[in-house]
Amino acid sequence: MRITDLLKADTIILDFQANSKDQAIDMLVDKLHDAGRLADRQAFKKAILAREAQSTTGIGEGIAIPHAKTSAVKTPSIAFARSKAGVNFDSLDGQPSHLFFMIAASEGANNAHLETLARLSRYLMDSKFRQKLEAAQTTNEVLQAINDKEAEELQEEGPKKANDGAKILAVTACPTGIAHTFMAADALKAKANEMGVEIKVETNGSGGVKNELTAADIESATAIIVAADKHVEMDRFAGKHVIIVPVADGIRRPKELIEKALKKDAPVYEAKGGGSKATGSGVRERSGFYKHLMNGVSNMLPFVVGGGILIAISFIFGIKAFDPNDPSYHPIAEALMTIGGGSGAFGLMIPVLAGFIASSIADRPGFAPGMIGGFLAANGNAGFLGGLIAGFLAGYMVVGLKKAFAGLPESLEGIKPVLLYPVFGILLTGLIMLFVVNEPVSALNGALTLWLEGLGTGNLVLLGLILGGMMAVDMGGPINKAAFTFGIAMIDAGNLAPHAAIMAGGMVPPLGLALATTFFGRKFTKAERDAGKTNYIMGASFITEGAIPFAAADPGRVIPSIIIGSAVAGALSMVFGIGLPAPHGGLFVIPLVEGNPFMYLVAILIGAAVTALLVGLLKKNVEE
Repeated sequence: MRITDLLKADTIILDFQANSKDQAIDMLVDKLHDAGRLADRQAFKKAILAREAQSTTGIGEGIAIPHAKTSAVKTPSIAFARSKAGVNFDSLDGQPSHLFFMIAASEGANNAHLETLARLSRYLMDSKFRQKLEAAQTTNEVLQAINDKEAEELQEEGPKKANDGAKILAVTACPTGIAHTFMAADALKAKANEMGVEIKVETNGSGGVKNELTAADIESATAIIVAADKHVEMDRFAGKHVIIVPVADGIRRPKELIEKALKKDAPVYEAKGGGSKATGSGVRERSGFYKHLMNGVSNMLPFVVGGGILIAISFIFGIKAFDPNDPSYHPIAEALMTIGGGSGAFGLMIPVLAGFIASSIADRPGFAPGMIGGFLAANGNAGFLGGLIAGFLAGYMVVGLKKAFAGLPESLEGIKPVLLYPVFGILLTGLIMLFVVNEPVSALNGALTLWLEGLGTGNLVLLGLILGGMMAVDMGGPINKAAFTFGIAMIDAGNLAPHAAIMAGGMVPPLGLALATTFFGRKFTKAERDAGKTNYIMGASFITEGAIPFAAADPGRVIPSIIIGSAVAGALSMVFGIGLPAPHGGLFVIPLVEGNPFMYLVAILIGAAVTALLVGLLKKNVEE
C-alpha cells in the first residue's frame, strides 16, 4: 500500500491558518471529518488529545504528527497541512511546527495500513524530503513528492540481510505504535550507519513486534538502548548494559545514545522475575502506592459506571421495582438490577479492583490472588476498603513468594507462574482475608455508614464542601481521585449522598470557566474563548480535566475560583438532600438522582456561576 492511498487531495491544506495547537488539531480533525474519513468526530478528537496528553507529537524539525488509532475512524487516512508562519505545538526542540500530518488509523487497521503510516514517519526524517513538501505549490506536487520519495526508498532497500552479529541493540516503542516508534528506529539506524556501527532495532508498533531481538543477538550485544514510552519486556536483557530513555530521545539524540552504548555507559540490568517491564522514564512498573491504586480504580471504573447507570435506570420503574415481591415489580427493572447490581457488574467491582492493584505490584502472578482476595472481601462485607487491602496484600504477598522461591532449581522455573505463585498466593491471601481482615473491616464499614447516616445537616454540608472542593484542587490528580474513590466506596456501602456532592464539584470547574469565557471575554485570549465552548460539553459530561489549560495559564486566580465554586456546589448538593446512584455520566444521569433533579442542577449551576464571577473579578483583561 502506498502513502498516497491514505493521503488524498481532499485532506490537504497548503495554507494552514491555525494560531494554536488546539486550533491546529481542530482544523485537521475537521478536514478528515469533512472528507468522510471519520465515523465520530468528537471521539476521534478525544483519542488525539489523549495521545497528546501522553507526550507531545511535535517531534521537532518543524514537524508535528498528531495521531490516534480508534474505532472512531471510518477509513484509515492522513491529513496534511503546511503553515508558513508556524504553530507552537509544544515541539521537543521548542520551535514552531510548519508541517502537520494527522494520522487516523482505524481500530481494525491491518498491517499494510500501519506499515504505510510508519513509512511516512520515517521519510519525514529526511530534510530534503521536507524541503520538497515546503516548496510544493499544489496538492498534486505534494502527492508527487511523496510518490517520488517512496519509489526512491523502495529501490534503495533491496533485499535485507539478517544482522545476527549486531553489536548495539535497540528497542523502540510509543503508546500508539504508529509514528514515534518507527521514527526513533530509523534515527538510530541512520546515525549508526553514519558512525559505522552495527545495530539491530526491534520495533514494538501497532502491528506487533517487528525485527525481534533473538537470544543470540542479546548474547553478542555490547549494550542495549530501550527508547520507549510504553512497557517493554526487560528480563531478557539481564546481565547486559541497558540505557532506558523516552522514545523521543531515540529521535532527538541517536548519536549520544549510540556513543553511550559503545562505552557501556549504563548500569547492568538485573532481572526482577515475573516479566519485569520498563518505560522510558526509567521508573519500574511496580512502584508507587498511588500508581497501583489508580491501576485498580481505572480498570474497575467501567464496571462501576456501567453497573451504576443500569441500576439507576432500573429505579425509573420504581425504587423496589426489581423485587418480585413488591407491588411495583417490573421484569425489566429486575433484569437491569441483575446485570448492573451485585449479581453482575457491581459484584465484579471489588474483585477487579483488587486484581488489578495486585497485578500492578507483582505483574501477572499477582492477578489471581488479588481477584480471589477481592471476591472474599466483597462476600465478607468488607466492601471497598477490604478490596483495597486485598489488592495490596495479594500483590506484596506474591512479591514475597518470588523472593522465597528464588533459590529453587532452574528446572522448576517454568512451574512457578502456573503452580507455585497461584496456589500459595491464593491460599495465603485467602487465609489472611478470612481470618484477619474481613471481620474488623466489615465492622469499620458498618461504623462509617452509621456515622454518615447520623451526621446532622451542618456536618453533611461541611462534608459536601470538602468533597466538592477536593475535586477542583488538582482536576484529575491524586486529590481529585481520592475524593472520587471515596464516593465510589460510599455508593458500594449504600450511601449515595457523598458522590452526588463529588460529581457536582467535578462538573463545576469546566462549566464555570466556560461561563467566564462567555460573559468575561476580555479576560481571555481567542484560543481560550474557543476552548471555553468545548468546556460546556466537558463540564456537562463530568470531565473536570477541561479546566486544566486555564488553571495552568493562570493558577493564582483560576484555581482558588474553581475550588470555591466546586465547594459551594458540593455543599448545596448536601443541603438539597441529593443522592447519586450512578458514579459517572454528568448531565445525562441527573434525571436518575435520589431527591429533586432540578435542585441538583441548581446546585451545579450556582457553583459554576460562583466560579465564573470570581474568575471575572480576579483576572485582568488581556491584549491580543
